[in-house]
Amino acid sequence: MAVDISQFHLLNVADACAVWNVLSSRILYQATKSARCTFSCTRFVCYECLYKPRKNLSKKEAELQERLKGEQESGCFSEYHIDIEDLQDIEILERRQSLSKGELSSIVFAKRTRQAFLTDDQSARALAGQVMDTKRVQTTPHLLGWLFFSDFLNDSDRDPIIKEHREFDRPLAKYFEETYLKALETKLAKRFS
Repeated sequence: MAVDISQFHLLNVADACAVWNVLSSRILYQATKSARCTFSCTRFVCYECLYKPRKNLSKKEAELQERLKGEQESGCFSEYHIDIEDLQDIEILERRQSLSKGELSSIVFAKRTRQAFLTDDQSARALAGQVMDTKRVQTTPHLLGWLFFSDFLNDSDRDPIIKEHREFDRPLAKYFEETYLKALETKLAKRFS
């Protein structure tokens, strides 16, 4: 899927990996709030993030959980219930692959409510692209690139965002670098067109 860095849908249904990636950097998350991006989660995703039993909860995971709880208390990362009938969407279930209930419920809810689906999982992204408008399937690197393109972030934010992201052992630093450069390239091309 070709990504247009100059466009980003502001209403997003996020799966668990996207929640952690957005919250891994306070700078990135603050910029999303300034840009008026909103995130919602299904109850399945909230369960995966906050309540699903883990063998060893690291300090980093506990910190991300606290950030999510704090954001939920302040009205961000709203939680939504979906009905069993929603999960019976035959088209989605037939193409299910090995996705979690959180990812499936997020795709179904985003499709039903005509919001964007924010994921950093390639299989979830591929399935969502088959069952909903591909322009509404977004990633955290796409978000970051759009924030740079739209001047909600500036050049001096790049390194601190990547540093924070890496401190939480999140996997997107390489893609953050790529989309940062793509945002600069797109900005420059737009300026001279």
